[in-house]
Amino acid sequence: MTPKTNTEKTNLHPRNQHRCRYDFKLLIENYPELTAYVSINEHRIETIDFSDPEAVKSLNKGLLISYYDIQNWDIPTNYLCPPIPGRADYIHYIADLLAVSNNGIIPQGNAVQGLDIGIGANCIYPILGNAEYGWSFVGTDIDEQAIENCSKIIEANPKLVDFISLQQQTEARFIFKNIITPEDKFTFTICNPPFHKSQEEATKGSLRKVNNLESRNLADKATKPVLNFGGHNAELWCEGGELGFITQMIYESAKYPLQCFWFTTLVSKQSHLSSIYKTLGKVNAVAVKTIDMAQGQKTSRIIAWTFLSEIQQKQWKFE
Repeated sequence: MTPKTNTEKTNLHPRNQHRCRYDFKLLIENYPELTAYVSINEHRIETIDFSDPEAVKSLNKGLLISYYDIQNWDIPTNYLCPPIPGRADYIHYIADLLAVSNNGIIPQGNAVQGLDIGIGANCIYPILGNAEYGWSFVGTDIDEQAIENCSKIIEANPKLVDFISLQQQTEARFIFKNIITPEDKFTFTICNPPFHKSQEEATKGSLRKVNNLESRNLADKATKPVLNFGGHNAELWCEGGELGFITQMIYESAKYPLQCFWFTTLVSKQSHLSSIYKTLGKVNAVAVKTIDMAQGQKTSRIIAWTFLSEIQQKQWKFE
């Protein structure tokens, strides 16, 4: 059976390198271990079992080697394995946002510094942002093991050493406190906030995600969360869930109005938007932007806000 040729995923950002179906020939050439997980499905399309955490991790390794020159990448068991095309979209939309204030030109180089809130164990946003635009990053997390694994990734890929630094948030109830100092100037923040309100809700969500995957037979429904698929506690849930986390982030961001151009976060639930807009109004955000994104059947959006006046925005130095 001959595999079908690639078709373009038009809902991804125009600069996203993954708009076409995965080129498994290229991926396997660069990461031969992926071969064990690739098969041809009933639609004559080469694919992997996306409910298999080892298969997803191998796919990510192939993508990172082939498109981003990351030769050594791994995550510990039970940590979130990120979907790289969707993460890349966030980075490209941030680039577009910055270009608006830079005469339509995407600012590049390490003078553009991002702050990744909740970097996780995978270090994926800084990796992609540096590979695509040469940006530098500070990555933070409350999880010591996550920070340690990111440190291993950085050390194993020397090209990252001068561009990504890490800082553990030692007080879990805060987001920016202890992280942003009076001397800091961040071009943007980036965040994929915990989605669920409790461990129980997170477990149910992980099971739904596994069982909804097309590759899974209806008679083979999972009853236990798959290790390394659902994600670690800190990545998946926090008190108040997504809305609680983002609300806290907004209130804290108001304490650092001149130290970051754009504060941004993903918002998965559309129903949270009205509350988020109200909170942004309460803290007197000068400008608020909503950027829609879509990957496959999933829709999401980025909310970005700034406290800089129009004059201050024009005076911001991107170099």
